[in-house]
Amino acid sequence: MRFRCRSVVGFGRDRMVAYNIKRDQMLNPMDMTGKLIIVTGASDGIGRAAALHLAMLGAKTVLISRDVNKLKLISEALGKNPHKIYPYDLTDLEGIEDLIRTISEENGKIDGMVHCAGVSPMMPLKSTKYDLFHNTMLINFYAFAELVRCAGKAANCNDGASFLAVSSVSSVKGNKAQSAYAASKAAVSGVIKPMAKELSSRGIRVNSVLFGIIKTGMYEKFLEQGGDMSLWNGQYLGLGSPEDAANVISFLLSDASKLITGTDLIADGGYLS
Repeated sequence: MRFRCRSVVGFGRDRMVAYNIKRDQMLNPMDMTGKLIIVTGASDGIGRAAALHLAMLGAKTVLISRDVNKLKLISEALGKNPHKIYPYDLTDLEGIEDLIRTISEENGKIDGMVHCAGVSPMMPLKSTKYDLFHNTMLINFYAFAELVRCAGKAANCNDGASFLAVSSVSSVKGNKAQSAYAASKAAVSGVIKPMAKELSSRGIRVNSVLFGIIKTGMYEKFLEQGGDMSLWNGQYLGLGSPEDAANVISFLLSDASKLITGTDLIADGGYLS
């Protein structure tokens, strides 16, 4: 049986548009071909999975992490061109502006950024002093805010770019020994709304995604530190994989989510429901 093209009529605001649909024409609203996307924390876990997934969707990825050896391994898996690595410690806030400028000058303007770098310390409140709060905020919150500030400049990114922070349901429902971690993620939720409004004139979107437990190295460390998994029984769809997280990240960075900004998207296996 031969496949025939058929006409589908869509109704626009002022007119009707006819589309010819052929067998070899498939719609992929998450196509990232040619887009330059920065992935921080790209050496492990969610960041690594996101980098690989974005590359498969056609993106040109810029991978940032402190671990240069792991970055090289990922770069080899992706193929060095057009993917680039930039070893950098994001706790060095003062150097982020130069880092972003260098990335845009060497690779072209940025189309998106996902901040996967982070720490998740477990410490009882009685032992949680200022330095733990400060060090956690440095990477989880301050670095994200500085990345968006610098990447959002017209000289560094294209209109319509998408900026995303990997956050946690702990920002809403923190558990014991998570004071510093939960506070840092709540700060992210607080900053994305004003950022989104301020950058909206150029069509730039800013969001975060609240994950539940994802089976990464951080999860293993949580267990090693005596984390109580019974607290997560409400995640009734089960624990997510890094690849599950990468799918959500890719959606929020793609044009498929063009109407979503200033939002904490919940992807928690049902934990907060």
